[in-house]
Formats: sequence, structure tokens, C-alpha cells
Amino acid sequence: MATLNKDIFDLNVENHELVKLAYDAYLANSRSSHAKTLKRGEVRGGGKKPWRQKGTGRARFGSTRNPIWRHGGVAFGRTGNENFTKKISRSSKQLAVRQALSMKNADKAVLVFDKAVKMDGKTKTAAKVLRDMKLEGKNVLAVVAEKTPEVLRSTNNLPNVKLVRATYLNVFDIMNADVVVFSEDALKVTEKWLIGEEK
Repeated sequence: MATLNKDIFDLNVENHELVKLAYDAYLANSRSSHAKTLKRGEVRGGGKKPWRQKGTGRARFGSTRNPIWRHGGVAFGRTGNENFTKKISRSSKQLAVRQALSMKNADKAVLVFDKAVKMDGKTKTAAKVLRDMKLEGKNVLAVVAEKTPEVLRSTNNLPNVKLVRATYLNVFDIMNADVVVFSEDALKVTEKWLIGEEK
């Protein structure tokens, strides 16, 4: 049975500020800016002046597409060019992942696949592995060194399993999983990615 590196899975997380920052950054960077509103000059119609400038006793208006009118344009609306991205340094991101993994490990929610487990491309095999590990009905984050065709075919049809490469681990997936399961090869890749440069 593989042992978990204490520098990754046994950190003393005094507060969750960095984990929260990395979590929010993931959501922000996943956000698209397709929404766009029409300004008064972009709304169809409104070419004719509603009434003459003077003499009616009413306020002057030049277009029925004025933002304060019904069916008018939108003032200060979305342009479609908004940038929602949040930058976080690589070292901070890696530390946040280590903290998240430590929190999961403290909850006894980090497991390691038996080295003898081999995926043959059948969903039935992957389902049996989860059943043997008593993980049925739980949201499982399966961490592998490489996404081989066999592993992909085995897990694609399992609704509660998300497959991720070790170097693409992120706080969002870790915190939203009930259990994080590593292959032994993925553990080595994770160690090299998260603490390899510090040694």
C-alpha cells in the first residue's frame, strides 16, 4: 500500500483563505462573457422623433429607444468583452491544492487504488472496483497519471466519477468530491508536480 507524503497530505491548514481564493479563481476563469445587451443605437427602430420638441408640455425626447423607455436600449449593460479572470501564482495554486488534499485526508477521504487494479475499458469493471471500495453513490474524483483509452472508456458512463490527470488537480474538483482516489502512478506524478521543485 502506498504511503501518502506528509508534505502534501498532512499540512496544518490554519485558515482556508488560500483555498477559497483558488476556488473562486477556478470559477472566475471558467466564466464566459457571451452576454451582450443592446445600447440605444443598436435597438431596432426609434428613428422617428416621438413628438415635436416644444409646445406639448411633455419632456423632450428624440427616440423611443431611450434607455428609460420600454423597449429602449440598456444603459451600462454587458458588452460581451468583460474579463472575469482572476490570476493566482503557480506556487499559491500548488499550495492551495496541497491544503485541500490535506483537508480531505484529515476527513479520511483520500484513498489509493490497489496496484493490482487494471481497467479493461469496461464500465462494469470500474463499477465493481468502486463497489469493492464501498464508494457507490459518492462523488469520486479519480486521479490518474495519464488518461488512457481504457480508463476513459471504463469511467465515462459512471455519473458520479470525474477523471482528472494528476497535473491538472485543482481545488474546485477536490473540495466538491466526497472521495479523492489516486492511482499509485498518479501519486508519484502529484509529488513531483507539487513538491518536486522544492527538493
